[in-house]
Amino acid sequence: MLEVLSEYEIETLLFFLFCIACSLNWQHQLCKNPKPNPDIKTLFVDHSCGPSQQNGARAPSPVTAPLMGAVPKPGGFPPLSAHGPFQPAPGPLVTSPAAWLANPSQVPHPSASSGPIGFLPQNNAAASMLKRPRTPPLNNPAIDYQTADSEHVLKRARLLGMSDEVNNMAVNILPVGYTNQTHGQSSYSFDDLPKAVCFTLNLGSTVRSMDFHPLQQTLLLVGTNSGDIMIWGLGSRERLCHRSFKVWDLAACSTALQTSLASDYSASINRVVWSPDGSLFGVAYSKHIVHIYSYYCGDDPRNRLEIEAHAGSVNDLAFSYPNKQLCVVTCGEDRLIKVWDVVSGAKQYTFEGHEAPVHSVCPHHKENIQFIFSTATDGKIKAWLYDNLGSRVDYDAPGHSSTNMAYSADGTRLFSCGTNQGGDSFLVEWNESEGAVKRSYAGLSKRAEGIVQFDTTKNRFLATGDESMIKFWDMDNVSVLTKTDAEGGLPASPCIRFNKEGILLAVSTNDNAVKILANTDGIRLLRTMENRSFDASRVVSTSAVKPPLMGTFGAASAAVGSSIVDHIGPVPSMIPMNGDSRSLADVKPRIADESSEKSRIWKLTEVNEPAQCRSLRLPDSLTAIRVSRLIYTNSGFSILALAANAVHKLWKWPKNDRNTTGKANANIAPQLWQPASGILMTNDISDTNPEDVVPCFALSKNDSYVMSASGGKISLFNMMTFKMMTTFMPPPPAATFLAFHPQDNNIIAIGMDDSSIQIYNVRVDEVKTKLKGHQERITGLAFSNALNVLVSSGADSQLCVWSTDAWEKQTSKNLQIPPGRTTSPLADTRVQFHQDQTHLLAVHETQIAIYEAPKLTCLKQWLPLEASGPITDATYSCDSQSIYVSFEDGSVGVLTSSTLRLRCRINSSSYITSNPSIKVYPLVIAAHPSEPNQFALGLNDGGVCVLEPLESEGKWGTSPPQENGAGPSTSVAASSDQP
Repeated sequence: MLEVLSEYEIETLLFFLFCIACSLNWQHQLCKNPKPNPDIKTLFVDHSCGPSQQNGARAPSPVTAPLMGAVPKPGGFPPLSAHGPFQPAPGPLVTSPAAWLANPSQVPHPSASSGPIGFLPQNNAAASMLKRPRTPPLNNPAIDYQTADSEHVLKRARLLGMSDEVNNMAVNILPVGYTNQTHGQSSYSFDDLPKAVCFTLNLGSTVRSMDFHPLQQTLLLVGTNSGDIMIWGLGSRERLCHRSFKVWDLAACSTALQTSLASDYSASINRVVWSPDGSLFGVAYSKHIVHIYSYYCGDDPRNRLEIEAHAGSVNDLAFSYPNKQLCVVTCGEDRLIKVWDVVSGAKQYTFEGHEAPVHSVCPHHKENIQFIFSTATDGKIKAWLYDNLGSRVDYDAPGHSSTNMAYSADGTRLFSCGTNQGGDSFLVEWNESEGAVKRSYAGLSKRAEGIVQFDTTKNRFLATGDESMIKFWDMDNVSVLTKTDAEGGLPASPCIRFNKEGILLAVSTNDNAVKILANTDGIRLLRTMENRSFDASRVVSTSAVKPPLMGTFGAASAAVGSSIVDHIGPVPSMIPMNGDSRSLADVKPRIADESSEKSRIWKLTEVNEPAQCRSLRLPDSLTAIRVSRLIYTNSGFSILALAANAVHKLWKWPKNDRNTTGKANANIAPQLWQPASGILMTNDISDTNPEDVVPCFALSKNDSYVMSASGGKISLFNMMTFKMMTTFMPPPPAATFLAFHPQDNNIIAIGMDDSSIQIYNVRVDEVKTKLKGHQERITGLAFSNALNVLVSSGADSQLCVWSTDAWEKQTSKNLQIPPGRTTSPLADTRVQFHQDQTHLLAVHETQIAIYEAPKLTCLKQWLPLEASGPITDATYSCDSQSIYVSFEDGSVGVLTSSTLRLRCRINSSSYITSNPSIKVYPLVIAAHPSEPNQFALGLNDGGVCVLEPLESEGKWGTSPPQENGAGPSTSVAASSDQP
C-alpha cells in the first residue's frame, strides 16, 4: 500500500530531483558525447558517455563552438571557457549576418586599433553559431555552458577526490541582455499597450532622444535640440536635474572644435542612453563631443568622461561589454565607429569601412560573441567584431534607408526601421541566418522629412512614431495592431520610448513637451509613486513646476525631529554643476509650495513595540551558540547561518496556501532543515583560540554549494545532502573571508588572517596568485562586474582595489576614523557594492561610508551617536535603496542610501524578549534578495530573527526632506546631517 506523502515531503522530493538534474547538467556539460538522458548512476562519478547510447541518439553539444578565443590575462588565470587557439582564415565577403563572424572581411578599409586587441582571428568551424541561434536558457540566462574542448581541464589532478559536482560547477558570464520570456511564450493582450495619456512634461525645447532608466522604471532621461539634458522623476512629475551644453575642458579640444564653438557655442543632442546598470549615462552631441556622467540614485549627475569622439557630429552611442569590460561605442559624421573604455576614456578600436556618415550602432552578443551592427546614411549595414579584420558583412537596408536596428528584449529577434531619401519608411524583422528580411510591416506613411522612430517592448510589440500618431504592431503580424494620437499635438515623426517593463511610453509633442502614456499597471505604478516621490526632498506638482535653476544643490541640511544616531562630519568642498564657478550664495534655492511644505513635517519613525512591526524568531532545536555569519539563499526561500561552534543551520520556508511564493517571511515559521541522515554541516576546527577565529562562508549562485571555514580547513558542502565534498587549505594561514568570482564559480577570492588574499581555482586545486597590500587580516571582499575589480577591506581599516585582469593593486585608502572615537584594535571593515556596481558601502564599527570605485573617492560618511554603541554590521537592501545597520545596543537603523539619512529606528524591544541575564543584540545582518523591506538578524544568543514592516505600512519609515528642496551632494567626503 502506497504511503500518502505530505505536501512538504513532495516539495522536498521535487527539490531533490531538481538538484540531481543540476548535478547531471554540470557533469555532462563538458562531456564530448553527452547522453540526452544520462544514467542516474553517473551522478557522483567521473565518466565519459560512449558514442552510442541505449537511451537515445548522441546528443549535440550544449553550444556550438564559440568564434572568439578568450583573452589571455597576464598573471591571471585560465580563460573562463578553455578553447583551443584559432587560426586566421580569411574568406570571401558574405552578405549573410549568419556567416559574417566566420569570414574575415577583405574590404579595402581594415579597422585600425589604438588599444589592446581583445580577440584572436577565428576559424570557419564556428560559422554555424548564428546560422542556428540558440535561445538562452530560461532558468539562468547568464550561464555560459562550456564546450567539449574544455575536457582537458578535467583531466588534471582532482581536488582531493572532489567529484564532478564541484569540478563542473557552472561558469557564469556577464553581461546578459536576456529576460526570462521569449517571444514564443508571450501571453500579452491588446490591453497591455500603454495608450492612456497620464500627464505632460514641459521641457522648453524639442526632444531629440529619450531613455528610461533600466532599474528605476519611472526615471526618464531626455536630450533636446538645444543641448539640454534632463532627468525627470515621473512619480513626482518633476525635473530632478538639468544640464546645458558645456565643454568641460575647451583647451584640450581640437582646433576645429574650438573654431566651431567660437562662432556658435551650441550643440544639439543626437542620443542619450543609460548604461545597462543605470549607474552611468552617455550623451552624443552634434559637435564632436561625447559626455559620460555618473548617476547615483536621486543625486545630481557627476562629470565622468569628456571624449572628442568624432570630427563633426556624433550621431549615436551605445554601451557594450567587449572582454566583459564596460565600453561605449560611438559613430559619426566622419564615417567611423569607435569603441572607448568607460573607466579610462582610452580608445580601444576604430572601425573604418563606411562610405557615408554612420547613422547608428547596435552592439549585441550571441552566446559569448560580442559584435556591432552599424548603419550609414547611404543605406549600408555592416557588422563588426572587436578586432582588426574589418566588417564581417556589407548589405543594403530596405530601400537604402537610413535606419536604426534593435533587438527584442530577449535578444532573439532583430528589427530595423528607417526612412530613405525619397521619404519611404521601412519597418522589418531580419532573418539572421539568411541575412534577409524575414517580415516587412505595413502601415507606414511617406514623409517629407525626418526618419521614423521606433521601439520594441515585451518581446511582443513594435511601435513607431508616424503621421502624428503612435502605431503599434504585434511582432508576428505585419498589419498595424492599433494606433493612437495621444490626444493630439504630436509632430509628424514623434520620438517614442518604452520603459523597460513596457508599461509606460514617452512620446514627444509639437510644443516642446513629452506626454507619458501608460497601461493599467503603469497607471498603478504612477499613482503609487505620487505618494512617495523619487527623492523625498523634491516634491513639486507638475502644474507648479518652473524650469529649475541650474547650479549646485546645497549640502543636506538639518531636518526637523529628534534622533538617536545621526551625526556627521563637516562638509569640505563642493563641485558645481556644469562647471559653474558661482558660489552657493549666488544660486537661488528652489522652494516648493510653502503651505505644502509646512503641512509635511517629517518625523523619524521609531519602532518600539512588537505590534509596530512583523518579527519572527526562527525555531531552533540545536545548541544555541552566537551567530557569526548569516545569509539568505539566492532564491530567497531559505536562510543559512554559521554559528561560532562551526555548525551551519538552514531554515526553509514551506510553499502552501498561506505562502504561495515559498519565500522567506515573518508571517510563517520555517523548518530547521536536516537531511534524513541527520548529519550537520560542521566546519573543520583548528587548535586556535575560538575567540580569535573569524568564521566565513560563501554561497554558490545556484544555492547548491556553500564554501565555509571556521579557523581550520576550508570545507565545501552540498546544500541538499549536507555532505562535505572536500576540504582544502589547512591553516596557517586561516581563511577569514570568502567570495566567489562573479563570472566563474570555480574561482574564489580567499582573504587570510596573515593579511594576504589568495585567488584560488577550485577546479584545478591551484592558487593562481597572492595579493598583498594589507597589514592585518582580511575582513571583506567584493567584486564589481562593471569595473572588473576586487575591493578588499581589512582589520587595518584600509580599502584596496585590485584589477581582476592582471590582479594588480590599483589604489588603496584608509577609512577616515572620526577624531575622538576609540575603536577596537582589530575592528572588522566590511565592503559591499551597490546594485550599480560602482558605489561601495564600507562598514566599520564607527561609521557607514559610501565610496566611488575604482578611485575610492569618499562621497558620504555617516557617524552614529556613541550612545547606540558600535555598529556591529550593515548591508544594502536588495534594491540598494536602503542600508540596514545593526548596533550593539540591539537597535537597527534604516538609512536612505542616496543621502545616508536615518529614516527609521527599530529598537530591540520590538523583536527581542527581555532577558535580564544576558544582553542580546545582533552581530550580523542579511537582506532578503528580492524583498527590499525584509532583513534577518543573527544574534549573540544564537537566535535568528526575520523582520518586516507592517503590511499596512509597507516600508520602514519615510525619507527626511531637505530644506528648500536642496538635494544631497555626491561630491563631498562627508555629508552633514542631523535629524
